[in-house]
Amino acid sequence: MSEPRHDLRPKTPRWTHTALRVSDIDATVDWYTEFTPLEVLDRREDEDGYGAWLGHSDSGEFPFIFVIAQFHKHRDPFAPAPISSSGPFNHMGIEMPDREGVDEVARRAEAAGCLAMPPTEMPDPIGYICMLQDPDGNMVEFSYDQGVYEKVREVWGERSAESE
Repeated sequence: MSEPRHDLRPKTPRWTHTALRVSDIDATVDWYTEFTPLEVLDRREDEDGYGAWLGHSDSGEFPFIFVIAQFHKHRDPFAPAPISSSGPFNHMGIEMPDREGVDEVARRAEAAGCLAMPPTEMPDPIGYICMLQDPDGNMVEFSYDQGVYEKVREVWGERSAESE
């Protein structure tokens, strides 16, 4: 058994990341840093390909990272499977603090040709949403008034607020 390489780790099992295999890492990083609040935490290159970690710089004790990987064709462990995308319903979600934020990202996405669903008022608990497509066709939902924060506080109370 090898020795641990890192000193910091969670005290309990934690949801830490989601990952996508992409066709063009530069285009994907550019898209996510333009249309979402995610920031580049790390970029790597090795004999297998390229990797990037994106996240929120204020994530504190409970980081959640978006991992992007582009493998070299001759080193892709998932070849010959094509790069797949989520959709039409499967998506990643970002809750916005106001309706104007949803409208603004939709305007920018429409101008860039990646708006998949215009701003729409949906039944509770979905809220006011729009959907964008990233360079590989993955769906990203931007919502307002979805109630995630409220539901977490209602069910898990102050212990969830203390971690912020």
